[in-house]
Amino acid sequence: MPIRAHTLEADFPEYAATIRQMRQEDVDFKIESDDYNKLDKEIRGLEERGVATDDNHFNELKIRRAHMKDRLYRRLRNGHG
Repeated sequence: MPIRAHTLEADFPEYAATIRQMRQEDVDFKIESDDYNKLDKEIRGLEERGVATDDNHFNELKIRRAHMKDRLYRRLRNGHG
């Protein structure tokens, strides 16, 4: 079974248009969302390779992803940086 991506578009489909617009108009948002997507891809790769869920590095990456997602979500809700 494939590991589900946690891209901003997948997790917040109601903000898809805002995500696209902000990625075009806000360089900081684009950089931060690119970093978030890279981190999500890294985590999915580890999950697909069966990394133990108690692995400290793996858990730190997931916590970092959650914090990044929260920050990006707040920016999306506000419609700006």
